[in-house]
Amino acid sequence: MNYEHLLVTVDGPITTITLNRPEKRNALALNVMQELTQAVRAVAQSEARGVILAANGPVFSAGHNFGDMAGATLEQARELFNVCTGMMNAIQAMPQPVIAKVHALATAAGCQLVATCDLAIAADTAGFAIPGGKAGLFCHTPLVAVARSVSRKRALELALTGDTIDAATAAAWGLINRAVPAEQLDAAVLDLITRATRGSALSKALGKQGFYQQVGLPQDQAYAVAVELMATAAMTPDAQEGMQAFLQKRHAIFTQRPPVI
Repeated sequence: MNYEHLLVTVDGPITTITLNRPEKRNALALNVMQELTQAVRAVAQSEARGVILAANGPVFSAGHNFGDMAGATLEQARELFNVCTGMMNAIQAMPQPVIAKVHALATAAGCQLVATCDLAIAADTAGFAIPGGKAGLFCHTPLVAVARSVSRKRALELALTGDTIDAATAAAWGLINRAVPAEQLDAAVLDLITRATRGSALSKALGKQGFYQQVGLPQDQAYAVAVELMATAAMTPDAQEGMQAFLQKRHAIFTQRPPVI
């Protein structure tokens, strides 16, 4: 499928979706978000085992396009942020692990996009900000994703000050998995997504789904979700194959795929 603002490439089991609007700092304009949502849903139904989310140009993503908001009606603003929320939810609904490859600045909804991905590695040239705290529109929706990656105090520091943090700080705070020298970014991302996609594809999809179901729940409710999910997952052929392979001291052969969403 051809896209206007994205590049989608397949390299064996890994599919890369690249924001490709560098002249607009990869701003998440309404049509870009609609296209990215479409691409995410298409890749989710493909044979891909893992997904890399990348960007071209000097900025990873500058966030929302103010042109979509300036002079907008309330209903138009609601549509914009609902489309953005749908895009973020689609990424987490994918059965495949998704890793953000962040080479440069990610701000506002661009930072939200990084926080939404399951994994993230950034070059030491990258920076992260939710800068509404410096201006007239607070970053309410980016803060939802960021606050689920870092502690409350650090999330509010980002949101209230609007200051940019470097990649090393983002790693220390938990916004990304790690920061690496820029020349090592490609290799580090490929290494992590390769390790994150080994084993049963069905098991991985159930694991990702279960994580997002339980992570925000009180502990007793989280265990109730996890117990039921793990018990039913233990009945799957791939789970049984993994157990038998371990007991028989042989390599497991996994055959199950996640259901099409």
